[in-house]
Amino acid sequence: MSHPVLPPELYINRELAWIAFNQRVLALALDEHTPLLEQAKFSAIFSNNLDEFFMVRVASLKSQVEHGITTLSDDGLTPQEQLDHIQAALQPLLDQQQAHYRLYLKHQLFDHGVQLLDYEQLNSNQKDWVNTYFNEAIFPVLTPLAVDPAHPFPFISNLSLNIAALIRDPDTGHLQFARIKVPQKNLPRFVQIPTDLCERRPAPVFTAVPLEQVVSFNLQRLFPGMVVEGHYFFRVTRDADLELRDLEADDLMLALQEGLRKRRLGGEVVRLEVANEMPQEVVDLLIEGTAVEPQDLYRINGPLGLDDLMSLQAVPLPQLKDRPFMGRTAPALARAQKSQLDDGSIKPEEFRSIFSVLRRGDVLLCHPFDLFSTSVEEFINQAADDPSVLAIKMTLYRTSKNSPIIAALIRAAENGKQVMTLVELKARFDEDNNIQWARQLERSGVHVVYGVLGLKTHTKVTLVVRKEKDRLRSYAHIGTGNYNSKTSNLYTDLGLLTARPELGQDLAELFNYLTGFSKQQSFRKLLVAPVTLRNGMEALIERETAHAQAGRPAQIKAKMNSLVDPRIIQRLYAASQAGVSIDLLVRGMCSLRPGLAGISDNIRVSSVIGRFLEHSRVFWFTNGGDDELYLGSADWMPRNLDRRVEAVTPIEEPILRQQLQNLLNAYLADNCSAWDMAPDGQFSQRQPESEMHGIQDELMQGWRTLAVPES
Repeated sequence: MSHPVLPPELYINRELAWIAFNQRVLALALDEHTPLLEQAKFSAIFSNNLDEFFMVRVASLKSQVEHGITTLSDDGLTPQEQLDHIQAALQPLLDQQQAHYRLYLKHQLFDHGVQLLDYEQLNSNQKDWVNTYFNEAIFPVLTPLAVDPAHPFPFISNLSLNIAALIRDPDTGHLQFARIKVPQKNLPRFVQIPTDLCERRPAPVFTAVPLEQVVSFNLQRLFPGMVVEGHYFFRVTRDADLELRDLEADDLMLALQEGLRKRRLGGEVVRLEVANEMPQEVVDLLIEGTAVEPQDLYRINGPLGLDDLMSLQAVPLPQLKDRPFMGRTAPALARAQKSQLDDGSIKPEEFRSIFSVLRRGDVLLCHPFDLFSTSVEEFINQAADDPSVLAIKMTLYRTSKNSPIIAALIRAAENGKQVMTLVELKARFDEDNNIQWARQLERSGVHVVYGVLGLKTHTKVTLVVRKEKDRLRSYAHIGTGNYNSKTSNLYTDLGLLTARPELGQDLAELFNYLTGFSKQQSFRKLLVAPVTLRNGMEALIERETAHAQAGRPAQIKAKMNSLVDPRIIQRLYAASQAGVSIDLLVRGMCSLRPGLAGISDNIRVSSVIGRFLEHSRVFWFTNGGDDELYLGSADWMPRNLDRRVEAVTPIEEPILRQQLQNLLNAYLADNCSAWDMAPDGQFSQRQPESEMHGIQDELMQGWRTLAVPES
């Protein structure tokens, strides 16, 4: 699809916009108001995000360079220019992260009884314990690999932590290079040492030393009779994106399995991280051995792979973490005379039938503040066990291990219901997990399909068909988030439970489109990608533009993960110039430039980054005073609008529309966890001048009764 013609200066590069998002994640780690173990968590998330960014986005750009592709990005950069900008933007952030870890976080944690020690800091008793641990638990699995004319440079697996050792033969004086892979798969990155070996009193809560240091200070055991001249840590990142042809379902399963095998082995190296102190001659050897360009090199002044800081969440110091939070059951789904447990939750047996609730009206859900287990999971559970339910159909993009929803679908099939599940095998980095789920479901009698050729099915929908008297009635869930019990507690998502006949009919036809040969081109209420969503969203923006030109109320408020689609951006610019007031909440990438004179004066972009990952997508058009609101699974990105199956639903009950409006307005009023975007793409965090309004804190108090501050 050709892009509209807009000057390149009206776009922000999507890769640099993503780095700006990850910078906001890092800012939470660097914020002294963030509890210490949460600082470690956000630093880990920053690193994990960056690994995936290199494995997919940087890998794609490098592939373009390798194949001589010079197509310009929307903002006018060649692939090579984008790579240059990426490294220039990233190095200062990596330096900030490492300085925070070395100079602040470790020291603050130490004062609270969490000792992340270097090997040299251990006392003699601790060193004896660590050396014994090395001999018993690590030494047997190590395989040092020499590099010389008889031994070619070894394969370095993706994201593995490695030691480059310089070994000298005392007889010949010859210096050799050897690589040792740190065995991280079944061993903790931070090796915990018994606290009774510590001389500090009172004894610390947690004492540990990095696994790679345990190995490196015992290298002499690997090279008896030789002299270890030096050791240096390094890590590589490889191209891990799967390129799949449009194959039939059975072939797709096989193709994915082969692709996953290749991913585990790894594609081309796209990043080489080395310890800052590594001598240049060793760096040169690694560059040659891994076949990377010098620009792929990142010198790191501290531990490599700080994503392992996530393991510190297991340290039993609740005072260094966010206070525990558990959502509550949505009021409409709880009995009128409910008996709550101490934590505020409801026993499943305290429910009346969800189907009877939905016959009286729709239910809007906001997770994790509304419990996923007592709403969406309970909906599936009741459908699985209700003898009047004839069929259950749902899409699964990502789900959790030991998923209650998978268990419910299997139980439904065993109960004789017709169960159809679309398992999206191409969900990035969840492919292997989804293959296992697909096989388990098929063995249990669930009809499993793998989606539409050439498209990734990203929509989050469930349809339940129930026989009631002499008719069939449809019940549905349409959401913004995955059917994943784990992430439902970590991500903010919205969902609609409904028995509206037109939505049920739309979903029935959508599932026919997914499972058969339907070429459905229109729907009653739903906006569905790739069929009607793009045109529908563009028409809604253009209608708002027409309202403004006619002097009628015209406003757009939208919340999403990413905004990079050129055609949508073009229409938003036009709407702004017509006088439409536009407020955009964009968690991640935003290629639109707000606040440009004569172009986007009426557009404001903000981003909320907090304890929970913002994941909901909501779209509000004032429509001349007759407000329309939508929620669904799609961002304003070409892939969501053109290359994925997505579903966006209108919210039609007035009270639910009002709740959603209050929710969006409260997000826009956040004055402490929100960041405002400048025309150049830079973000600045809001600073409260008086009373603090942190949206996620307020949501934890109860989202249906939000009091929106006056602007």
